[in-house]
Amino acid sequence: MFNFQNLYLFFIASLLLNLTPGNDMLYVASRSVSQGVKGGIVSALGVFVGCFVHILAAVLGLSIIISKSAYLFQVIKFAGAGYLIYIGIRSLLAKPPTALAEDVPVKTDYLKLFKQGAITNALNPKVAIFFLSFLPQFVDVSSPYVKVQLFTLGVWFAVQGTTVLIIVACIFGKTKDFFKKNPKAVRIQEKITGLVLIGLGIKIAVSTRK
Repeated sequence: MFNFQNLYLFFIASLLLNLTPGNDMLYVASRSVSQGVKGGIVSALGVFVGCFVHILAAVLGLSIIISKSAYLFQVIKFAGAGYLIYIGIRSLLAKPPTALAEDVPVKTDYLKLFKQGAITNALNPKVAIFFLSFLPQFVDVSSPYVKVQLFTLGVWFAVQGTTVLIIVACIFGKTKDFFKKNPKAVRIQEKITGLVLIGLGIKIAVSTRK
């Protein structure tokens, strides 16, 4: 069903692409600094789930509609950009928790982080178009199992990418202790996180389909 040479090339190409810093990596890194290792990992898993929207879209052919419909592309693009800018503004306006000064643990809403990661990725039409243009290059189009091949490659790409994001979360999440010991740095960190998220939103908003 798979051509070994194509599969070999896919593993190399997908690894290089996943190691290239992008929106998802910046998002998880900023969340890891803010919420710690666990928060970053949860955000990465949310991104992983969001990928399945694009994988299924590629398999079912919905990505073709997105890539050819300028209107639909714009709607999804601005929805995703608006969501990122929204949570970025919330980070900028967030008040420092009073519990921090008292050294009382502040409960992190991991479900919220998970949902944000999933929505952020699912509402990025560039990812859908990427899957549509990248995955077909490594399948046997003459096979009756083209959809199975697309799905398998898509899942592998998502798993590989999530592994990279988890490593990023572990690295950047270690800095959370520093911010706990330096309350003044918390506000700076929150503003940086907010600016990163707003920047990602603007980047998506001004992106084109090419």
